[in-house]
Parts: sequence; C-alpha cells; structure tokens
Amino acid sequence: MRDDDLRASSNIDDRRGMSGGAKGGLGIGVVLVLTLLGWATGIDPRLLIGGAEMVAGGGQPAQVQQQGRQGTPTDATGQFVAKVLGETEDVWTQVLPKQAGRQYQKPVLVLYSGVTRSGCGTAQSAMGPFYCPLDQKLYLDTSFFQDMQRKLGGGGDFAYAYVIAHEVGHHIQNLIGLLPKVQKVQQQSDQRTANQVSVRTELMADCLAGVWAYHMNQRHQNIDDSDVRQAVATASAIGDDRLQQSSGGRVVPDSFTHGSAEQRVQWLTTGLRSGQVQSCDTFK
Repeated sequence: MRDDDLRASSNIDDRRGMSGGAKGGLGIGVVLVLTLLGWATGIDPRLLIGGAEMVAGGGQPAQVQQQGRQGTPTDATGQFVAKVLGETEDVWTQVLPKQAGRQYQKPVLVLYSGVTRSGCGTAQSAMGPFYCPLDQKLYLDTSFFQDMQRKLGGGGDFAYAYVIAHEVGHHIQNLIGLLPKVQKVQQQSDQRTANQVSVRTELMADCLAGVWAYHMNQRHQNIDDSDVRQAVATASAIGDDRLQQSSGGRVVPDSFTHGSAEQRVQWLTTGLRSGQVQSCDTFK
C-alpha cells in the first residue's frame, strides 16, 4: 500500500512514552487478569475492564487525566497512522453525507504505549485497538502491529490500515446512532444475545473499513491484490474461532464477540467490493 499521496491528520493525541497511571483507576495487574479472563471465556476484555472501572469509580466511567503531544507525529510509525487517519477523514467527509445523510465528525486518535486512560476506563495494550464512544476517540498502542505479525500471522501496511479503519467504522456507527441502540440491547439481554449483537456490530465495522478502502483506492490507486490478501489474512487471523483455537481452548460460537474468521473476511470484502455503506447492514 502506497501512502505518499495521503494527507496526514493532525487529530492525534500522542501519549507514547507517558506514564499510564491515573488516580482511582485499576492497576495494571488487574487489567491483565481481566484481559486473560476475557480471552479464556470469549468475553470481550474491554467489557470486563470497563465494568470493573465503573465499579471502582462508583458507577461512573473513570475520568480522563492525560493529554499527550497534539498534532501530527514526526516518527515513521506516527506518520503512517496519521496518514491513514487523514485518509479516513477525507473519504468519510465526502461519503457519509452522500450515502448516509450524516455529516462526518473527525475523531481524535490516541497513540499510547502500555497503558493510558480513556473515557471508557483503562486502555491497555493487551486489549488491542478500540473506540470509546463516550469520548469519541480511537485508542491504539502501535505494538499491536508487531503482535499482528508475530502472534497472529497478519501484517503489512494495508492490514494495519484496515485495523485503524475498523475502529473508525465504530465511530461512524456512533455518528449514525447505532452504538447507543446496541448498548441498550446488550444491557437488557442475556450474555448469548449480547454477544450476537456484538458480532453484528463488529462485522459491520469490518465492512465499513472495506468501504473506506474502496474509496481510498478510487482516489489514489494505491492498493493491489497483495495488499488485499494481507488484509484478508489479518481479518481471518483475528476471527474469534481462530483466537480461541490459538489460545488452546475449544471453539464456542455462543461466546464470539467479533465474528468467525470466515465472517470477518466476508464482510471486509463486501465493503471493499461495493464501496456502499448500505451493503454493510449486518443487522438485516
């Protein structure tokens, strides 16, 4: 994937190298235990950590107490992330009003190392990248890119861009009013139903990442078949069934929160081929 034509965004909060502790938050040890428990049970670790944060905070999300360097980073990794984010801004500013009748609001992407604070509680590298709807920010420890190569068998610039675009997909879901509805259903449902709703939400974000890639390529002609294969390999590697198998456990479909390898590949390629937001309705 070529990124030389992409505009670098300045909507970056670079906290790399900063201490991640915050008064009243969960300790790193607790976060690690909850993360491991989540992978073992098939429950999204972010849900466990967020719940624990709310208990520790008296029922309210932990307050954000950190701010890093604002603007476009100058290092190679930070530049790459900023360019991908900038291209999501440029694409969705045009596409979202045309296809969904909504104006696009640019989110901030927080780069961090190890642990930091978010509007949804503690952000910890073991959780992977995520979007927090409460502060409308994306959180990314770029060490996840190395983990994709070493542990998950994925990797490559377009695969990394797909990961960022997936989280931007959640931001779009929030802008169109889907995420509040999803959270309400999950709060009122049993665990099995909540997991099923989570899967549909995550697969839609995969599809929206594909829609973004379609329009990026229309603008820059900067991805080829090998790039697509990288992204497909990554989507497959982070399927719930593959992750459960790699952790030595049995595959439990009712515990899936993101979708199987086959589903993730299917919905990514659906968006990539169509370029249409309406093709991403996983709740139909």
